[in-house]
Amino acid sequence: MALKRMVLQIGMGTDIRGADDTKAAVRALRDALWHNSLSVADALGLHVDSMQVHVTIGVPRPDQVDKDAVLAILPHGTGTVTVVQGGLEVWNDARTTTTLIAHAAAAVYLDIAEAGA
Repeated sequence: MALKRMVLQIGMGTDIRGADDTKAAVRALRDALWHNSLSVADALGLHVDSMQVHVTIGVPRPDQVDKDAVLAILPHGTGTVTVVQGGLEVWNDARTTTTLIAHAAAAVYLDIAEAGA
């Protein structure tokens, strides 16, 4: 058996006025996950909780992201979170508040037999 990437989901999330990296990261992962319904595990005769989800989040301040809060979004399977420098922060005209944009990529892996094995 070997882990094979089956799906790559991408999403974007924002925090309009709070500049909260975790809030934007959670929204980005939710955006990535909630726009589809994966049936690949079922199609292969596997339980949905057998999915391993590797999440990468890009935000301006990676050290400010609560990884547990991001993982709590996953409805099935187990996951890992890597947070990297990225996303975008846009100041308002008065430079008093920012809108923070986070990006998420969720790669879904399943442990399946090698072809020809």
